[in-house]
Amino acid sequence: MHKVERAIIMAAGLGNRMHPVTLTTPKPLVRVNGIRMIDTVIDGLHKNGIQEIYVVVGYLKKQFEKLEQEYPGVKLIENPYYDTCNNIASLYVARNHIENAIILDGDQIIYNPRILSPEFERSGYNSVWTDDETDEWLQTVKDGIVISCSRTGGRGGWQLYSISRWTAEDGRKLKHFLEVEFEEKQNRQIYWDDVAMFCHPNDFKLGIRPMNASDIIEVDNLSELIALDESYKKYVEEN
Repeated sequence: MHKVERAIIMAAGLGNRMHPVTLTTPKPLVRVNGIRMIDTVIDGLHKNGIQEIYVVVGYLKKQFEKLEQEYPGVKLIENPYYDTCNNIASLYVARNHIENAIILDGDQIIYNPRILSPEFERSGYNSVWTDDETDEWLQTVKDGIVISCSRTGGRGGWQLYSISRWTAEDGRKLKHFLEVEFEEKQNRQIYWDDVAMFCHPNDFKLGIRPMNASDIIEVDNLSELIALDESYKKYVEEN
């Protein structure tokens, strides 16, 4: 078994699909029923003994500075490419911290902290089995190993969520391939997840970490935010 020693939280994005709320507040700091989304992530990590936490920031970065005072062990890493590159840039700037790490997004709500447990058998993503049609990334698993992933979804597979763990060995490989894609190939408009899943799949043998859909909510847009917290209806009514 491997054990997570540190966490990387992705929090640099523009949050365009949640306008106008995110015009003045970065998405991970948006409050849902009074609680900032990123607080549920950090609290969940702390409940699992994970104290070394790197938050990658970009858009409205100064608003994140209070996290370093509120949570000892939190350190900010600036992504200067946040407005010109996809999120590969965020992991690229945090690439020295990937070994024995859990990587997750700051704009989600963790309802069950046990899904962030530090012990893990092999690198891979938290995933939810779905029989229903989905347009999210869908993995096919055989004998505990991910053998393929569909970008366009489908039905009857393991839906990938933005929580992943990486062993020391795989973390080193991921760092190397991030540098290859970002520096050498200038491949900067992809997700960082593309690097292991699609750019260099034969170099990794990823597994999955099963969980339930009710353990977490990924809040993608304003309508999903309103469904969770009706106080945001005012943004629709004003328009």
